[in-house]
Amino acid sequence: MSGTDGREPVPPNDMNACLESKALALAMLAASVSLGASLLVAMPIKRYAGEITPPAEISAAEPEPQVVETPELIAKGRENFVMSCVECHGDDATGDEGPDLHNLAISNARIARTIRHGVKGEMPSFAKTYDDAQVATLLAYLRSLK
Repeated sequence: MSGTDGREPVPPNDMNACLESKALALAMLAASVSLGASLLVAMPIKRYAGEITPPAEISAAEPEPQVVETPELIAKGRENFVMSCVECHGDDATGDEGPDLHNLAISNARIARTIRHGVKGEMPSFAKTYDDAQVATLLAYLRSLK
């Protein structure tokens, strides 16, 4: 039996298989286009990522700064505090925009990291302002606050 156009009618199971293979081919084409577009976006990002200097890595393995609270270190730490910290933490370090810094219950390493790297959206980084010795003076001053 032939159809009106002279071709043999396609049995229903063969028609479904034909439609399924067309749908599969379209899905594979769409996936290929999506993957290609992703690669086109990712390649320049990967190329330029090596040119960007990442921020200093904050590592839990940083050594615990040892602080000796001598009157000289505390006085120098107070000078550094007045220079950079009073605007947010207040002249007496009891807090204003920033938190109260008396009786801090966190490690010296955490305090030093916070001074160096800041807190996103809350506190600026002082890594370019203070070297390790100056951070130690700030730690001595902060530890003296009772």
